Amino acid sequence: MTDGKLAVIGLGTIGSMALWQASRLSDSVVGFEAQVPAHGRSAVGGDTRLFRMLNLNPGFDPIVRRSKRLWAELEEETGQDILLRCGGLYIGTENGAYIPQLLQSAAVTGTAHEILSREEMAERYPQHNLRPDDVAIFDPDGGALRTDRSVTAAIAAAQANGATVLNNTPIDSITETADGVVITSGDKSWTFENVIISSGGWSRKLMPESLQAHTQPNRVFLTWFVAKEPELFSPQRFPIFVRLSGERSMYGAPAVDGATVKATLNFRPTPAESADSFPRELTPAEINETTETVSEFFPGLYPNIVRSDAFPDLFTTDRNPLLGRLTADSRIYIATGFSGGGFKMATGYGEMAALEALGKETFDNLDFLRPQRFNS
Repeated sequence: MTDGKLAVIGLGTIGSMALWQASRLSDSVVGFEAQVPAHGRSAVGGDTRLFRMLNLNPGFDPIVRRSKRLWAELEEETGQDILLRCGGLYIGTENGAYIPQLLQSAAVTGTAHEILSREEMAERYPQHNLRPDDVAIFDPDGGALRTDRSVTAAIAAAQANGATVLNNTPIDSITETADGVVITSGDKSWTFENVIISSGGWSRKLMPESLQAHTQPNRVFLTWFVAKEPELFSPQRFPIFVRLSGERSMYGAPAVDGATVKATLNFRPTPAESADSFPRELTPAEINETTETVSEFFPGLYPNIVRSDAFPDLFTTDRNPLLGRLTADSRIYIATGFSGGGFKMATGYGEMAALEALGKETFDNLDFLRPQRFNS
């Protein structure tokens, strides 16, 4: 006898979605959360994440398209407004590496987009102070995801479908046996037919050493600024953005609270000792570069950081997720290592994890995500 068909360990960005999707397939699903869902120290923190249809790697296209449909399904199922459909802007040097690579990816995938000149940007989105050689790509299907709302809605939907959630239950060990997978927490243990590990920055201790060698917890920080005219930075007038202009780069989201704009240096992860041990305060260098960049990019923001925080995430050595069974016949499924880029496709990744962990097939040509790519 087992305690269920599937256990999902970690109910954050991906685990919450896997639990929701698994609950649609089975009435014997249990989720384990070390603290509580969307707790303030997890990678879910920070209010919003960017949803982008355009990605540098066209291999992600089927997952992001499926994710877009599933975000709408989650909203319909729970009655929550989760995806702010405000569009997206990708800004960069016209002949640099970023814009041409995005356009090449769009040509492969057929993703809808519009190229905006510097003059068109000045007319439509004057909030951005562009350099003379900057251009932009507009993504009409981009937007901002409400992180806390996403995770709590998915878990509520899973529970409504019959899933069980055990909060404040950190998992200490996972062992495959002839009868299934045994997981322990303190002096308690359970046996499940299959297990998904989706604990984000805390996943490392539950993985084999061969995969630990290819992962590293990282610290990712976020910053917010007050808008001089908040209405100009509302979701109705200010799309999400990613900008790489020469030596400066930044990404961000509109003022979902009506006053403060998320504007953060683009992709500055730093290695952390563990998901529980890293500095949450910004360094003087991070503060200086952030405020200098905002001063140039956004004259309509006061160049003073009014809020900042840092969160843990698990990065892989090639910056692609770990998504798949440990081996072809293993009952342990890994869904972690999203390297700071998992939230926009969390619904799609969660569905993949649930389906595949329960023995069903999903997408082809995703070897670049499978754990086996790190086999020597």
